[in-house]
Amino acid sequence: MKDSFKDLTLPELIAKREELTKRYFKLRFDKVIGHLENPLELRTLRRKIARLNTRIHQTTLQKQE
Repeated sequence: MKDSFKDLTLPELIAKREELTKRYFKLRFDKVIGHLENPLELRTLRRKIARLNTRIHQTTLQKQE
């Protein structure tokens, strides 16, 4: 099931995005070295980061109104 980010506040969303971005770059580095156990995890992390970016954008638009 997809992660639900609807109940998180804006600072929590930003912190979660930073955490997932760091993890994504670590996995990319591991892929180059050749020690990546699950290559599909890159895709899932990239999609989670995109979902977070969308939710952050929606939240900031709601606050502007």
